[in-house]
Amino acid sequence: MDASRLIAEREKTHGSFAVQARVAQLIKAAIREGLEGREVELPAAQQEALDLIATKMGRIVAGDAGFKDHWDDIQGYARLGRGA
Repeated sequence: MDASRLIAEREKTHGSFAVQARVAQLIKAAIREGLEGREVELPAAQQEALDLIATKMGRIVAGDAGFKDHWDDIQGYARLGRGA
């Protein structure tokens, strides 16, 4: 599948990349701000899990909120973060 077709296909479930990226970056900025000044840093795996959850949240907001994979992925990333 060429890139243009892939992008058009993904927009059906993920929404506009520009909107998704803006929402995800706002969530990630709030997380980073909340982590400032902590005595103990979160492990990299937990930080990454939070970043990926934020990305999925952006896709839910920008795209198809009923797309099951978004919600399943959030659950999976939360489990990975918990296990870190």
